[in-house]
Amino acid sequence: MHLSKSLLTALQLLADGKAVAASSLRQDIAKELIDEGLITVRANGSRRSYYALSPSSLCQYLSSRYEALRDFTAIAPDTLTDRKQSRAAQASLSGNSKTIMARSCPGFPVNSYDPIPAMLCEKAVTIAPEDGSFMFIADWQSFRLSEDIIIIGIENMENFRLIRQQRTLFQQMFPDQKLLFVSRYPQSADLRQWLMSIPNRYIHFGDFDLAGIHIFLTEFHCHLGSRASFLIPSDIAARIANGSAERYNAQYARYHTLTTDIPSLQHLIDLINQHHRCYDQEGYIRL
Repeated sequence: MHLSKSLLTALQLLADGKAVAASSLRQDIAKELIDEGLITVRANGSRRSYYALSPSSLCQYLSSRYEALRDFTAIAPDTLTDRKQSRAAQASLSGNSKTIMARSCPGFPVNSYDPIPAMLCEKAVTIAPEDGSFMFIADWQSFRLSEDIIIIGIENMENFRLIRQQRTLFQQMFPDQKLLFVSRYPQSADLRQWLMSIPNRYIHFGDFDLAGIHIFLTEFHCHLGSRASFLIPSDIAARIANGSAERYNAQYARYHTLTTDIPSLQHLIDLINQHHRCYDQEGYIRL
């Protein structure tokens, strides 16, 4: 995220429970926060403004989603002078590496239960984390794999950590295929940018609810096109029928108009709406 003075000021005002003019908040950030149910629009004639429905929830969301906003309420806008300075350079000049927000940990984590050959920084590496661990790819621009390896993006960190307890599911759906599992946490565009730079097939494994499908469509499919698909297990209809009505009801107002021209995914949407229930992906972890 590019953290400008104007954006920081607007976010800090929202976090203080104050309204901000719609023109002062970047449109992409405003849309994201509205979609997440964190801010809403207030109209006064032709003037529109935003305010936080819950300032504390807004603070929690921003600080967990964006590294640059980990402690955004304490940042002085006047310190945002040069985003490209490294933390080392900041510390050497001021003794404080936090005076300017710079990403100190770019990249994304990867995992696999089978050894996956890859190239990183022009050197051959093998992705083979021990059980109970995973690897983090920092120099993601140089990270490359064979085109026949399927990339599976896992939304929930518990599912990502415990891939061996879901091995039966993956082997049933992708027999004799090499799989690399990736996560988009910490939240950034790095994973998506990497996926856009490679030709590999991408499978999105998220919660089986309207919000999870919306994430796939808006953050991955619209950028990757036909290379991206949503993981739909063969038994999902039975699981949704016994899923969570509370979660469905909480999402309905925001996502009830969700549709897609992808037949298999529209069928999943229809199942969710038919039963008025959804199902969390953690249910596929075998304990």
